[in-house]
Amino acid sequence: MILVLIRPRSGNVSERERQNRHKMAIKKSTSDLNREITTHADLKGFLTDNQEEFRGSFMKKILNDAYIRCGLSKAETAERSGMSEVYLHQILSGKRVPSRDRLLCLCIALEMPEGDVNTALKECGYASLYIRNRRDAIILYALNNGWDINVLNDGLFEANEETLF
Repeated sequence: MILVLIRPRSGNVSERERQNRHKMAIKKSTSDLNREITTHADLKGFLTDNQEEFRGSFMKKILNDAYIRCGLSKAETAERSGMSEVYLHQILSGKRVPSRDRLLCLCIALEMPEGDVNTALKECGYASLYIRNRRDAIILYALNNGWDINVLNDGLFEANEETLF
């Protein structure tokens, strides 16, 4: 087994602050959206009028905030997350929603705290990291101990779990 010591994470955001950020991003309640969809003249108009209300719009903000905080260039971030710069740009601009594993790679590259990672996962419609899931437990350990993506993939492989890429 490979043992790597990396600096612990700093600047964790409290759960309350994370929830407040999320509430600020949502302008309409689910009930309001349900009422509106039944009375709207056409689907295209409803989708256009409510573009910022759908899952994923807050994920863009979370990832961009983390990208700015991290201070890496796009090239460095792409390399650390194992994706191309073009794909990274599409994700950060909100044009593409990555798979759960690709999102995790990006979150790890950006050194995001566990709470922000779970918020980003939920925003994309994915399950949060769950400690009772063996693979997720390894990912949580990696997040909380500052492992990079390569060390994490090695750890997953050694535990006979599917690697992130």
